Amino acid sequence: MPKQSVRWTHWPLRGLLLSLLLVAGCSANPVTAPPPTIPPAQPAVSPGVTQRPAGTVRPLTGAATAAMFDAGTRSLVVLRPGADAQAPATVSLLGAPKQPADTLAMPGPATALTGDGKGVAYLAGHGGYLIVDLATRHISRVDLDDAADVDFTAITRRDDGTLVLGSADGAVYTLADDGQRTAARAKIFARVDQLVAHGNTVTVLDRGQTSVTTIGVDGKPQYALRAGQGTTTLATSPDGPVLAADTRGGQLMVYGVDPLILRQAYPVPQSPYGLAGSGGFAWVSQTAANTVIGYDLSTGIPVERVRYPTVQQPNTLAFDDESDTLYVVSGSGAGVQVIERAARQS
Repeated sequence: MPKQSVRWTHWPLRGLLLSLLLVAGCSANPVTAPPPTIPPAQPAVSPGVTQRPAGTVRPLTGAATAAMFDAGTRSLVVLRPGADAQAPATVSLLGAPKQPADTLAMPGPATALTGDGKGVAYLAGHGGYLIVDLATRHISRVDLDDAADVDFTAITRRDDGTLVLGSADGAVYTLADDGQRTAARAKIFARVDQLVAHGNTVTVLDRGQTSVTTIGVDGKPQYALRAGQGTTTLATSPDGPVLAADTRGGQLMVYGVDPLILRQAYPVPQSPYGLAGSGGFAWVSQTAANTVIGYDLSTGIPVERVRYPTVQQPNTLAFDDESDTLYVVSGSGAGVQVIERAARQS
């Protein structure tokens, strides 16, 4: 492959400690240490809604920061942090259309959400994580033996059931089989803002470095790439690639993870932020325009298939593959938008 020229527009070169070989957008050298950081990008503050949101809107107040669809209970799970860093979070479950949301108070703060797709949700917190049985509503807490004072900011679950957590001080913790001890710890980031698992490979997003990094089955860093001008969110699906929203740079980026390689980059204006992956589609919200777009990834570049007006501040997306339903969760308390037959309307 021919070498790709790369222009670093936001990164000082002095003190750069991350050695990368970029060949046609792919990484080839293991990570050694983190580079300097830049101010993390943020979603746009959305304007008022001028078009009626597509589908239906279910009421849900509060600033939601994460959501996932759980196939086991056929419910959307929404995380809303407390009023401050020490306040307990809440988790809301939205099931049948005519039933009100069932809101559960967590026993402490929570910052990130993942699940097994079979009725169990996991939430990152201080010193450990929470386990929520979505069917029985039972909540339990797991304190990690060696991380009592750690503020966890990200969590994901690999296909083999292993939980992986990320921390505010830039470490990735791969847990042992018992879920209570750390099997491997990699501290090379400024901050771990999000984790997603594709099979048993975990991809790490560090917004300050605007980088993506893969963590292998052994819990050790593999490869890293700088991701656009200000990447803010990641998403993936079992049969799809890893998606990244470059909010500052205005583009959707599509990555393969074995090895880490940038396969596609496509311009998406108006502050792209919310992401979801499903069956060959990438769903991207435009927070400056209250819009969500569905891109077909089956060709060489993303192709727009559908576009919908959304609720205000469409920061979070989730998708139910079985029913082809897209959920758009407002970050300003404007509710949860439910768009049925979202991809098939094309």
